[in-house]
Amino acid sequence: MNETKALANTIVEALQEKKGRRIVCLDLNGIEGAICQYFIVAQGNTPTQVSALSDSVWDLVSKRLHEKPLGAIGMQEAQWIAMDYGTIILHIFLPALREYYNLENLWADAAITEIPDIV
Repeated sequence: MNETKALANTIVEALQEKKGRRIVCLDLNGIEGAICQYFIVAQGNTPTQVSALSDSVWDLVSKRLHEKPLGAIGMQEAQWIAMDYGTIILHIFLPALREYYNLENLWADAAITEIPDIV
């Protein structure tokens, strides 16, 4: 398994561990102007859950793959957290902000893979 796939799988696993919802992976490969290979988008119901989701990703990726994000923003407000892993940028939103920014529509040319929610 290549490094980017392993990173994507680890991020999704960490999100699912904390009940992240509506997880999607946008494949930006081949899209002109894309800043990374993949966006992973997820949501939490409250700022506390959004924060817990980002902490879970940070911890599992660090432990398993020995990687830390190149940058992370939004950690204090925990309404929209973006974590940049180079080849993958993770976006964790509150539902209202996710709907407002609608990244899935903004990058409509991307192939979108929906990850089933774990109940």
